[in-house]
Amino acid sequence: MSVTRRHFTATALLASAWPRLTHAQAWPSKPLRVFVGYSAGGAVDVIARAVGQPLGAALGQTVVVENKPGAGTNIAMRALIDSPADGHTLMLVANAVAANPTLYQPPPFDPQRDLTPISLVGRVPVVIAANAASEVNSLQKLIALSRAKPGSINFGSPGNGSTPHLAVELFQRAAGIELVHVPYKGGSQAITDTLAGHIQTVAVNALEVQAQVKAGKLRVLAVLAPERSPIFPDVPSIAESGYPGFEASVWYGFVGPAGVPAPVVARLHAEIQKILLLPEVKGRLASAGGEVLPGPVERFAQLLLDEKNRYGKLIREAKIQPD
Repeated sequence: MSVTRRHFTATALLASAWPRLTHAQAWPSKPLRVFVGYSAGGAVDVIARAVGQPLGAALGQTVVVENKPGAGTNIAMRALIDSPADGHTLMLVANAVAANPTLYQPPPFDPQRDLTPISLVGRVPVVIAANAASEVNSLQKLIALSRAKPGSINFGSPGNGSTPHLAVELFQRAAGIELVHVPYKGGSQAITDTLAGHIQTVAVNALEVQAQVKAGKLRVLAVLAPERSPIFPDVPSIAESGYPGFEASVWYGFVGPAGVPAPVVARLHAEIQKILLLPEVKGRLASAGGEVLPGPVERFAQLLLDEKNRYGKLIREAKIQPD
């Protein structure tokens, strides 16, 4: 190749890359949108807003949280995937992002193909709770009632294929009981119906029931973790109750559509990592028995892959289907 041709080729490549470079350097140039695939007031919504406010301050732009519940978060996910990959549209996802590619057929998306991992945020253990006035006042009582009359006890969850749903599906098979699943579009609605007596029990994460438990309206029957939760020290863990191996945590992380420029991912990741170290953010999760999970982007990407494989196996074996 001649010197002139090499010079032309290098100039052409630089010219083609220039818009991307200048765009990344100018980012962010407008407010950021953070999609949440659940109703307002739920744990994902609360965490998105808790992180979004300081993120906006750090970036010098407003961060707007947009709730797009429905189809097990697939509505919000499709809106994200169809958005420009310019770093101005993100989504705070939970475990459903790993379960839905198997739960829904044909697969609505592929996390490895369609998403850009940005930052893991934290995790909170799942709990099973009942109305404080209910006769279901312990995990042992729930098991006894269900064995005496299979199908007589129901449980609400944030939706089909959600982490609480999958956790209870595993548990009831191990315990030899038959519970009736009542899916909702978010944990807050399931809790509301439990308080009203429309359903008997609810499986959600610890963050979502803490206030009602403190107020004496809900009773936690078990914490789906190897050890007791510091905010529910009197509640036995699922392992203590005789069913080890059913640890279930809801984890949260920020993703973007595929193709977000690497400099933008690096900036977002760095700012979110700083935010996770803020006392008020750490305290928010710690007060709910959860923890922040700072770490490299690669760790989050590996978690997405591992969880997709784990949930895929469970959903196929248990023949779980969406409504």
